[in-house]
Amino acid sequence: FYSSEGTLVLKKIKSLSLALPVVATAFSVTAEPLTLERIFDDPSLAGKAPVQLKFSPDGSRVTYLQGKTDDYNRYDLWEYNLKDNKNRLLVDSAALFSGPENLSDEEKARRERQRIFGKGILEYKWSKDGKALLFPLNGDLYYYELASAKSRKLTDTEAFETDARFSPKGHYVSFIREQNLYALNLKTGQEIQLSKDGGGVIKNGMAEFVAQEEMGRMTGYWWSGDESKIAYTRVDESPVKEAIRNEIYADEVKLFNQRYPFTGTDNVKIQLGVVSINNQKTDWVDLGDDQDIYIARAKWLKDNKTLSYQWQDRSQHNLELRFYNSDTKKQTVALTETSDTWINLHFDLQFLNDKKHFVWASERDGFKHLYLYRTNGEMIRQITQGEWVVDSLKGIDEKKGIVYFAGRKDTALESHLYSVPLFKKGEIKRVTELGAYHNVVIAKDNKTFIDNSSSVNKPGSAALRKINGEFITWLEENKLDKSHPLTPYLADLITPEYGTLTAEDGQIMHYRIFKPTNYQDGKKHPVIVNVYGGPHAQRVTNSWRSKNLYFQYMAQQGYVIFQLDNRGSYNRGKKFEDVIYKHLGVSEVADQIKGVEFLRTLDYVDPERIGIYGHSYGGYMALMTMFKAGDYFKAGVSGAPVTDWALYDTHYTERYVGHPATNAKGYEASAVFPYAEGLKGPLMIYHGMADDNVLFTHATKLFKQLQDQEKQFEMMTYPGSKHSLRGKSVQTHLHQTITSFFNRHFNVE
Repeated sequence: FYSSEGTLVLKKIKSLSLALPVVATAFSVTAEPLTLERIFDDPSLAGKAPVQLKFSPDGSRVTYLQGKTDDYNRYDLWEYNLKDNKNRLLVDSAALFSGPENLSDEEKARRERQRIFGKGILEYKWSKDGKALLFPLNGDLYYYELASAKSRKLTDTEAFETDARFSPKGHYVSFIREQNLYALNLKTGQEIQLSKDGGGVIKNGMAEFVAQEEMGRMTGYWWSGDESKIAYTRVDESPVKEAIRNEIYADEVKLFNQRYPFTGTDNVKIQLGVVSINNQKTDWVDLGDDQDIYIARAKWLKDNKTLSYQWQDRSQHNLELRFYNSDTKKQTVALTETSDTWINLHFDLQFLNDKKHFVWASERDGFKHLYLYRTNGEMIRQITQGEWVVDSLKGIDEKKGIVYFAGRKDTALESHLYSVPLFKKGEIKRVTELGAYHNVVIAKDNKTFIDNSSSVNKPGSAALRKINGEFITWLEENKLDKSHPLTPYLADLITPEYGTLTAEDGQIMHYRIFKPTNYQDGKKHPVIVNVYGGPHAQRVTNSWRSKNLYFQYMAQQGYVIFQLDNRGSYNRGKKFEDVIYKHLGVSEVADQIKGVEFLRTLDYVDPERIGIYGHSYGGYMALMTMFKAGDYFKAGVSGAPVTDWALYDTHYTERYVGHPATNAKGYEASAVFPYAEGLKGPLMIYHGMADDNVLFTHATKLFKQLQDQEKQFEMMTYPGSKHSLRGKSVQTHLHQTITSFFNRHFNVE
């Protein structure tokens, strides 16, 4: 059930079997012991969890990527055919290419920005007519035709083609090669080079580093609907400071002259142009006198002549949705968003087919909600409202006047599909069932949707449903039967307890606790506080995350695992986030202390054995809590931590801390170094030695300070690993190391 504050209490839910691990106890009365080696081995304990589920344009098929049973990191392209209700393999990636992939440095970086890891087919696109699919593999592009069930190479070059897609009508395939934009005519096979000066510091049609890493914009070009034009960015990286970055591998050290936009320094110079497919002539959009800006998004209106783009100033206090007429070269500002702190970007802009209206998301009332506008910039109405957030716009049925969106109206811990009237006030109706977290994809005809759902101890399953939520069929049930790889371990999985705490300013924070399996009245257990704590993230949800298996393992070793989403984290409204503005590591630490104070009230918690562990911003939080609150946190593991925000990038850091020229004291106070003298307990720091996001320099700078202060600490470095520390052996070793650290210092056998 749900409390009045929306807190999910799973132990009381009896009808929602998907939320509980007891569904499979008939198959496994006595569970097998979960091991770290098994958690990261094949087959994946998540089972057949398909990714990148998409409808075919005619809605007759659902396609997806799925890892091989004997290698869950190698992905193939599959379909579920709704006519015969069968799953079938469309493209075996190993049959096309089985050797080691020879990726370009640009593609390696792009995949890291996308958080894509694996081999084989990792992304794909449908043609508009639904007759073909496009996918990259080992640097070349492949065209799969459904009628013949065969794949053919579209490109076969030494260069690396990336960011490929079909044109809106399917006559072309566009892509980036050697930092220039191309279009390939599928009928004639002719390649059309649409930009000429790419190379070196000039990148055409490509998203710059901060656009990829911090704005979620992975492309730099956009087709008009009639295929006559492409809007694209031209990025000049020459203003960006060039830094020599090490990537340390097991048998070599690579040096890169990387143009990294450290906070407070110059960004790229960006231009926005519109190129004609017929004559390859580019018209440049007048972006204004201020060149120190960001282009966050771009999208064509339905008239095929008007380009919308989102212009954001350097401070991120102002965002303008601008309309550029590619015929007249005139432009207008359709709407403006302002904030005293920062503006969160989103992808929730949809232009209606009537060519008169669009739907837009805004946080202007403190929570992210949807608004209806006319294309002249006049706001008609606020579509959704309340002290809860919209996650994303999912679809609009213009004929019926209904908007479909994902949101958290019922609970902050789950994402659900809702419907609401478009043009008039009306009831918001929840479509998906409580007790699970839902990621949905709606068909273009708005009649059906893919419901990809999971809960904390139930891996993802994919169902096809009618738009009212009625079940049609399983696309992938991923049933926890006796053949499922997770089933042997189910009986010992703990269902965590959820609850809330009140921050010092009265705001409500959500937590969850995994109790140890050997819990006994009167026995005191050690605790690991797992933290992220930074913006744009939420850890306390009722959803499946593979990381939860490590928490289950540690609970089976006798640990209590505690997670608290402190203020500054996501999906609770802007006021909840804004407390961190211009001073990081203050309210977040205070809230985690509040969590420890709560833990100390529990009779099964040993207050002298409470540790903390986090990665990335969580690694930063582990350091700040160990340095500033050593009486509360007795041992800590800090993974890939930011230690000095002056070493991080412009768009992320200035969003939350401001510009160093105007907030120098805030930068100094937000770094970990002023507090390192406060370290009391055991500390371990680990870092990937080829990290190009949180540079390895963050760790080495802290190593030196702790050594200068004669502070003892442990460290583990991973040669060749990026920020995400991917790979079975690396992940197994890392978690063995973390476990050993806490076992040694908390005297756990």
